Amino acid sequence: MSSSDIFIGETIGTAVLILLGGGVCAAVTFKRSKAYGAGWLAIAFGWGFAVLTGAYLAGGVSGAHLNPAVTIGLAIEGGTKWSDVPLYLGSQLLGAMIGAVLVWATYYGQFRAHLTDPEVIAAQPADEGLVDQKAAPKAGPVLGVFSTGPEIRNVAQNLITEVIATVVLVLAILTQGLNDGGNGLGTLGALITALVVVGIGLSLGGPTGYAINPVRDLGPRIVHALLPLPNKGGSDWSYAWIPIAGPLIGGAIAGGLYNVAFK
Repeated sequence: MSSSDIFIGETIGTAVLILLGGGVCAAVTFKRSKAYGAGWLAIAFGWGFAVLTGAYLAGGVSGAHLNPAVTIGLAIEGGTKWSDVPLYLGSQLLGAMIGAVLVWATYYGQFRAHLTDPEVIAAQPADEGLVDQKAAPKAGPVLGVFSTGPEIRNVAQNLITEVIATVVLVLAILTQGLNDGGNGLGTLGALITALVVVGIGLSLGGPTGYAINPVRDLGPRIVHALLPLPNKGGSDWSYAWIPIAGPLIGGAIAGGLYNVAFK
C-alpha cells in the first residue's frame, strides 16, 4: 500500500475510533446527556463498537492498525515494514487528535454546562497555588472524556496492567492470520478484534481504564491541554507516560511471543 493509503486510512480510521470511543465516555459522564450514568458496560461496548467502525473504514485502505502497539507488533512479526512505522504512528496520532476535537464539538454544550456546574467547581481546589499539591487532584473533571487514569496510583501495577492487556489485544490480532489456512479472517477480523476489546474492557479495564493504545490516550490528552475549556483542571501529565509505554511494551512482547510460539 502507498504512503497516501497509510496516511488517509490511519488518520480517518483513528479519528472515528476516538470520536466514538471518546463520545461514549462523554455520554456517560455529563449530567446533561441522555446516557448519563450508563456505566462501565456502556463504555466497554462503546469502545468495542468504536474499534469495529474504525477498522471497517480503514481496513481496505491501510490495514486498520489504528494503534501504535498493533503497528509495532506487526513490524516485529514481519507483516509491516519498519520503514512504514513512523508514518503509521504519525497518522494515528493526528487522527486521535482530530477525533478528540470532534468529541468536544459534538458535546460542546455539555462541556460548558458541566464545567460551569457549581458542584463540579466546588469539587476543585479554589486556588491550586495555595493548596497542598499532594492533596490536589491531578486530573481535571472532564479529563476522563479524553484520556485514561488509574483508580489506584501505583506505577508498577498500572504499567503492568497496560502491558498485559495490550499483549492480549495484539496477540489476538496477530493470530487471526493463522485461520483459514493462513488467509486470515478477512472483514470478520474487525468484529473479532472489537469483541476482544470489549472483553479486555470488562475483564482488565478496571485498574487503569485500559488505554491499550498510546495515541488513544496521548492525542486526546494533548487536545484536553489545548482546548479553551473553563475550569478544566490539569491534564495529569505525570501519569501520561504509562498509557504510552505500557501498550508499546505490550505490543512488542506480543510480536515476539507470536514469532516464538506461533511461527
